[in-house]
Amino acid sequence: MFTEELKAFKRLGFRHVLLQVLNFASVIASGLMIWKGLGLVTNSESPIVVVLSGSMEPAFYRGDLLFLTNPSHERYVTGDITVYKIPGADIPIVHRVLETHDVTPKKRKRDNATAAVTIPNQYLLTKGDNNYVDDIELYQGLEWLERKHIVGKVRGFLPYVGYVTIAMNDFPQLKYALLGGLGLLALIQRE
Repeated sequence: MFTEELKAFKRLGFRHVLLQVLNFASVIASGLMIWKGLGLVTNSESPIVVVLSGSMEPAFYRGDLLFLTNPSHERYVTGDITVYKIPGADIPIVHRVLETHDVTPKKRKRDNATAAVTIPNQYLLTKGDNNYVDDIELYQGLEWLERKHIVGKVRGFLPYVGYVTIAMNDFPQLKYALLGGLGLLALIQRE
C-alpha cells in the first residue's frame, strides 16, 4: 500500500529529511504563536472554543465555533453570552448571564493621598438557554462566578465548523490517522 512512498522516502537524503522535519516544526510553531498572539489580543486564555452540548440551543448548536474576547475594562451585563471555566473542571461552559452583582471590596486603611479608586468586583449567575434552572449546581460549591472564572464573552460564531474537533475527540483513531498522514506528507513532500 505504501511501498512507493517508502521507496521515495529511502531515496531522500538525510539533509532533505531534516529540512522537511524543520519545515513541519516551523508550521507547528507558527500555529502556536498565532494562537498565543490571539490570546494576548483578546485577553482570553482560549479565544476560540467549540460548543459541545445543546444547552444553548437555539442560539448556538453543538459544533458551532465561537470567537471570544475578554476586555478587562468591560463589565458583563445580563444577556451577555459568556464562556466560563470552574476550577477542577476540564471543559469550559457556554451560557448566558442571568444576573450580575457588583460588590465593593473592603478597603484597607491607608493615607488619603495614596488611596486608589476601588473597582467593584462583579459576580455573575449564568444559565443555558435550553436549561430549566440556573448554573449554581455547576459551580461546584461557588455561589457566584467571579471574573477570574470567565474565559470570555462571545463576539461571533461559525456554525458547525467545530464538528471536526468533536469528531477527533470522539474518535481518537481519526486524530492519530490525520496527524500521522500530515507528518508523512511533510516528510515525503518534494520542494
